[in-house]
Amino acid sequence: MKFQNLTIQEMRQKLISAELTSVELTRACLERIKATDDRLNAFITICEKEALTAAAAADQQLAAGNGALLTGIPVAVKDIFNTLDVRTTCGSKILNDYVSPYDATTITKLRELGAVIVGKLNMDEFAMGSSGENSAVGVAYNPWDPQRVPGGSSSGSAAAVAAGQVVATLGTDTGGSVRQPASHCGVVGLKPTYGRVSRYGVVAFASSLDQVGPVAGNVEDCALMLSAVAGYDPADSTSVDCPVPDYLENLTAGVAGKKIGLPKEYFIDGLDPDIKTAVNAAIETYRQLGAEIVEVSLPHTDYSVASYYLIAMAEASSNLARYDGVRFGRRQDGNKGLIEMYQQTRSAGFGDEVKRRIMMGTYALSSGYYDAYYLKAQKVRTLIRQDFHAVFEQVDLLLTPVAPTPAFKIGAMTDDPLQMYLSDIFTIPTNLAGTCAMSIPCGFSGEGLPIGLQLIGQPFAEAEMLQAAYAFEQATDWNKRVPEL
Repeated sequence: MKFQNLTIQEMRQKLISAELTSVELTRACLERIKATDDRLNAFITICEKEALTAAAAADQQLAAGNGALLTGIPVAVKDIFNTLDVRTTCGSKILNDYVSPYDATTITKLRELGAVIVGKLNMDEFAMGSSGENSAVGVAYNPWDPQRVPGGSSSGSAAAVAAGQVVATLGTDTGGSVRQPASHCGVVGLKPTYGRVSRYGVVAFASSLDQVGPVAGNVEDCALMLSAVAGYDPADSTSVDCPVPDYLENLTAGVAGKKIGLPKEYFIDGLDPDIKTAVNAAIETYRQLGAEIVEVSLPHTDYSVASYYLIAMAEASSNLARYDGVRFGRRQDGNKGLIEMYQQTRSAGFGDEVKRRIMMGTYALSSGYYDAYYLKAQKVRTLIRQDFHAVFEQVDLLLTPVAPTPAFKIGAMTDDPLQMYLSDIFTIPTNLAGTCAMSIPCGFSGEGLPIGLQLIGQPFAEAEMLQAAYAFEQATDWNKRVPEL
């Protein structure tokens, strides 16, 4: 059964009509993973037994006419979501044997809606990376070209959807970690507004920046997944108590009469020519769809990468202090006492990129440097947020590239961390501002690599952003192209 050609809605129709059972669908999904993952390394843990048990229960619900939004649909989640009785490793040696005693809120929501979770996906360690190369279980590979990165940190989340291993996944986005891999793998990835989706049970990297987001093969499936996980959660102090619209209800509203802004700071001289060509073609498509295109300015964009990495690393330093070998996770016994045990545990358990960020974050928070670095970065963050607030008084949406280049070759930037950090230059500002953004396929490079288009919406305006994305998707066929494995 070629289940990978089906959308979530098509799967739902076949399940409801009994043309297909969830057990059959889940088995086909597991077989696809086994047949392809040796070339992708998209999964860290495959939950075959648990998935088949959940699928059998879903079939009983469907037979009784009690199906919900995702009943019987196989999905997978980034290995950063705490999942009851399943390993949650965060792609790190220090959590290699950690089995979660509870479900994250987003996992609970998926289960309540009947989703079948088939596994946990590969990722840059503790979500720190832009390429998928920093995982303790090995690099993830791009389905379009195994010599290329899939993007990060939600590397497996995008690769698994692009390769047809699952129809949809969940990832997290701290500085572009859903949108950038979605762009590099030719799928749809969405970062909701900060506070729209609960972070409870999601292992923290940078608490003021992290956000849960869906990845899918098309805009409608992405909207459906967002509907499944969005909403207020009293267990998360950063969750915002505001109504969640039906993201599917007005998906076909279109963009006629909408004002779409092009921030001049995002269309830089160093932009890859293929990216520039694809994005310019997308702009013309929106013109033809009836949108008004205007140039706008986000003047503090140049400071976003520096302020982001100071804030993110400082918060990482604080959040990762809990991995000390005492309460949970890996422990390296030290012969000379507690301090040596801490040192050996963290030295052996963390990878190079995580250590780099912890050290830089600790430095930025240290006495005498806090005001000069961390506090100043937070002040710049406020200016960036004010830029977005001002520009959204002029336009309904913003349109930009997702990344300055298509997927680069594995190993091309591992010796140059600064260059790697700059690959997130177009995605970082929305995390600092807390607004919503998404990546949709808009073309291919001369080497046949996918290119993504970024749409940025006003805070809690995911519905309008999805409408604009859907209009573009219906006017083009980029999302219908799939890699040959």
